[in-house]
Amino acid sequence: MAAITQALDRIKGRLSDPAFLSNKGLSNEVGIHIFCYDPRDEFIVQDAVRRLQGEANAPYRIVERDLYEIFLSLLEDKRVLQAAPALEEKKGAAYLLEQLQRIATPEALLARMDYAPHVRGRDVLFLTGVGKVHPFVRSHQMLDSMQHLFADIPIVIFYPGTFNGHTLYLFGEFLDGHYYRAFSLL
Repeated sequence: MAAITQALDRIKGRLSDPAFLSNKGLSNEVGIHIFCYDPRDEFIVQDAVRRLQGEANAPYRIVERDLYEIFLSLLEDKRVLQAAPALEEKKGAAYLLEQLQRIATPEALLARMDYAPHVRGRDVLFLTGVGKVHPFVRSHQMLDSMQHLFADIPIVIFYPGTFNGHTLYLFGEFLDGHYYRAFSLL
């Protein structure tokens, strides 16, 4: 537990860095940063995110987007959330997964994530809920799709798994996809 709390304590310093906030020093890459953690530390990470959001007089403004909550609201609006259990029982889990992925496309999720105006040099987008929304939404697909919408502000994805600079492994065991444009947050 000490390792995760030490890492989480370092995030505030990183977010406060003017170069980080302005996406400088990335060789013209989009500022996508990944904070990997052990899935067993999920509640510790959630608490740290809440504390960072509540920081008074911080040089940054955190805009959190929880993929799972966005996913549920999309399904609710499409009036399929309540029907999902019956559909799974009748047609099977694979069919349900396919149908929900057709509804919850990266584009549909991003339409609910976007906001304006982005405050360049101050805003940081926190992407949370990645583990909760598996297997319906894949992290690498979201990251590929969101680059153009949030190119002017840093993005931090809180990832319950590992990232080796090329490949995302959700929960440290499921291949979530390849992604080459992200940087480790710390």
